[in-house]
Amino acid sequence: MKKVGIFLGLFLVLGTAPLFADRGSIPFNPNVQIFEPNQRAMIAWNGDEEILLLSTDMRASQATQVLEVLPLPSEPQVKKGDVETFRRANSLINKKIRRFAQPGGKGRDLAPGAPPAGEVTFHKKIGAHDISVTHVLNTAGFISWVEKYLKSAGVQNPIIPAANRRIIAEYLAEGFTWFVFDVVSLDEVLSTGEAIQYRFKTKFLYYPMKITQTVVGHTKVDLLVLTPKLLERFPGIPISQVRLRHEPISITSQELRSLNPEMDALLSHREDMKLRIWQLQGEMAAFRQDLIAQ
Repeated sequence: MKKVGIFLGLFLVLGTAPLFADRGSIPFNPNVQIFEPNQRAMIAWNGDEEILLLSTDMRASQATQVLEVLPLPSEPQVKKGDVETFRRANSLINKKIRRFAQPGGKGRDLAPGAPPAGEVTFHKKIGAHDISVTHVLNTAGFISWVEKYLKSAGVQNPIIPAANRRIIAEYLAEGFTWFVFDVVSLDEVLSTGEAIQYRFKTKFLYYPMKITQTVVGHTKVDLLVLTPKLLERFPGIPISQVRLRHEPISITSQELRSLNPEMDALLSHREDMKLRIWQLQGEMAAFRQDLIAQ
């Protein structure tokens, strides 16, 4: 089944040549380095279903195609999104923070001249293509699908390292049996991936991080999080590792509808939804769990 998307990467080795892959992307040319310095996402979760809007900045040391993979807890609906949603959402947050920081307002943490809660910078935009959503029940099935796909793309003797087989086995044991694959074309210029929206059933707010733990390098992830109420339980990545960029703000149904009508419908057109920016930073090897919240 072909769909549109852009995804977090799974680190593979293609053939016997060494693979240099920051953040887990898989270059078809094994001698090319891939860089993904930033991820941006907007998440809306109502307790039973999540909409995840995702875009990544990427570049390569030379022109190449790249295969990327995203694990999800259930079968997703995948569609093209709008990267400008991130800019509009950040502008709305900053506008409300400035308003509350005025004399007589409710703000207490934003001093005059303080930096905004969030800023969004885009680069040359690239599109995603050749998307597949795949349901697998065991590690062997996953490996078989990936190897068959890469061979069909002209990659000779693809090999998946033992560490990554272990990570996939962990996902499958935890009930993650849906994987989304994409191929994008990169060059030396830092590019902003086309925003892609995923909608899927889940009993917890979810953002995958563990999939790339075998990759070295530093990363920064900015998450715009939208829920009916603030969340208290973090069974995955500890809340101590999640930086809250500003005090949560309330937004109305009309305000959210101007950002993303589907998210507004998902949250039942509530008038007091909580929006905030979470940020994760650190070495990829340190993220041994996914971001899960309830």
